[in-house]
Amino acid sequence: MQEEKMIFATVDEYIRQYPPEIQEKLQLLRKTILEAAPEAAEKISWQMPTFTLNGNLVHFAVHKNHIGFYPGPNGIEAFQERFGNYKRSKGAVQFPLKEPLPLALVAEIVRFRALENTKDDKQELVQKN
Repeated sequence: MQEEKMIFATVDEYIRQYPPEIQEKLQLLRKTILEAAPEAAEKISWQMPTFTLNGNLVHFAVHKNHIGFYPGPNGIEAFQERFGNYKRSKGAVQFPLKEPLPLALVAEIVRFRALENTKDDKQELVQKN
C-alpha cells in the first residue's frame, strides 16, 4: 500500500504540518525572504513553498534533518564561499534543523536572485528608449 502524499494549496498549509519549533523556523525563513524581496509572490510549486518574481526566485522544503533552500544554480554559485560546512548541490543548500538559520545570508541570496530576475527587464526598457 502506498503512503498518501499531502497536497498543499498555500504556504500556510505547508508550514502548519510541522511541529511548532519547525514552524517557527519556517516562518522566520518566509519573513526573511519576503523582506529581502517585498515584490515577490508566494505559492506552492512542486509541493514546496515557492517565491516568484519574474519567474522562480527561491523555494524551501523541510526534510528529515534539514531545511532545503533552493535558490537555483546561480544563487549557489554566487555564494559558494559563504556556505562553510553546509551541504550543497548545484541548486540547493541544506540548513540543519538543529542549527539556527543563517538568515542574513538567506536575505543576501534572495536580494541577489531578485536582482538577477529583474535586471533583464530593466535592460530591455533601456534598449527600447
